[in-house]
Amino acid sequence: MRAPATEALTASVARSSRRVRELATPLGLAASVAAASVALHLRDPHEQGSWGFCPFLALTGHPCPGCGGLRAVNDLTRLDVVGAASSNLYFVASIPFLAFGWVLWVRKAWRGEPVAGPSTRTVSIALVLLLLFWVARNTPWGAWLAP
Repeated sequence: MRAPATEALTASVARSSRRVRELATPLGLAASVAAASVALHLRDPHEQGSWGFCPFLALTGHPCPGCGGLRAVNDLTRLDVVGAASSNLYFVASIPFLAFGWVLWVRKAWRGEPVAGPSTRTVSIALVLLLLFWVARNTPWGAWLAP
């Protein structure tokens, strides 16, 4: 028979081990985003061809919904929110929602609660807004949205 202190210690170690496993993915994602942001800060995507080219833009002559995203991250690393928004407004506007979702993910992982992805409704709304943004930035009246 184990002593109560030993059982408590074993349970505490098990909880800590579970937390480390549960937090590994969201913290790994945060580290990846931070590393990519540093890379985009150090190598300016505003310079033509510094990060390659957009295949959709090269084939069609029209910007895809992601065009300007790298420049927006670079601008944000320099605390230029207006410049970032002019590069890709959809991306910049989505950051608070993505950050909120990430915080919820970390909180649930820390508490040991089941972590579910975004709802079908949330994903559908985001995709419809992305499609509207894409269409709008490629029309004359939405040209101000183009990077």
